[in-house]
Amino acid sequence: MRVAGIDAGTNALRLLVADVARDADGTPTVVDEIHREQRIVRLGEGVDATGRLSTQALDRTWQVLADYVAVLRASGAVRVRMAATSALRDASNGADFLAMVSSTLGQLPEVLTGEQEARLGFYGTAAALPAQWGRLLVIDIGGGSTEWVVGPAGPAALAAPLQAVSTQIGAVRITERVLRSDPPTREERADAQRWIDAECTAALTALDLTGVEQVVAVAGTALTVGAAALGHALLDPYTLHLAEVRSDRIHSAARNLLTSTRAHRAALRYVLPGRVDVIGAGGLILSRALTAVEQRTGIRAVRLSNRDLLDGLVLSLATALP
Repeated sequence: MRVAGIDAGTNALRLLVADVARDADGTPTVVDEIHREQRIVRLGEGVDATGRLSTQALDRTWQVLADYVAVLRASGAVRVRMAATSALRDASNGADFLAMVSSTLGQLPEVLTGEQEARLGFYGTAAALPAQWGRLLVIDIGGGSTEWVVGPAGPAALAAPLQAVSTQIGAVRITERVLRSDPPTREERADAQRWIDAECTAALTALDLTGVEQVVAVAGTALTVGAAALGHALLDPYTLHLAEVRSDRIHSAARNLLTSTRAHRAALRYVLPGRVDVIGAGGLILSRALTAVEQRTGIRAVRLSNRDLLDGLVLSLATALP
């Protein structure tokens, strides 16, 4: 069955078209990935300050969504699941977004709770991993929030009880609220770190990390910082997928991104144009998250993954995932 998922995040609008099926035991799997695309639309621009989606952000999103609808029609996808996350949870005029999507896509998107976002993201990440990886902590740093989930690797993730926490720290949110200078001042960096550390402590206090064997960081922020840490010239999500990176290399890359100017970051070919202004904040979140995890588990490395919420949306169309 050919299906599609669309993820309307705070920073990016992403599309995945794939053929899915069930194994003999009923486990949903992606048989073939047909089309994967992301474009930076910054849907959540200014939402942290105003509580509203701007007209400009809605227009940028509409233009990309219209392109995605054309891809869907050409691909022959028979089912589509579209989800919106942090920006829509925070915006008072979310009805404007819902109306725009309904008129363009022909169906309403779901506005996921933080916990739903975390769980679907975990399914998308963990289901395709080897079961031998054991118990995982998956960290998904978005534009408006960061999700933390503990559960098993492999197909068991689809049915296992999970622990999920969503925190209000994201690359766009922290940049807009705190890291306003170019480059950020020492005081701004300290303020951002205090905020992030408090949220990391709250998240990890709420989770039982007993038996966690692997930490997996997913999506664009993690892949970008990972590319920097590994010395890659370009951002290739498929090359970076499942790569292991020592935490100290993440810390160094994150520090360099945070303290550099926007002009310097713009010249780095592994930083997409829409991430140039927010990757410093994203890197700081990842670095502080790994520091907090190491203090509690002793784990000093992270795996990268380009499988996340978008993949969870697609898998959910082949089963009864929430």
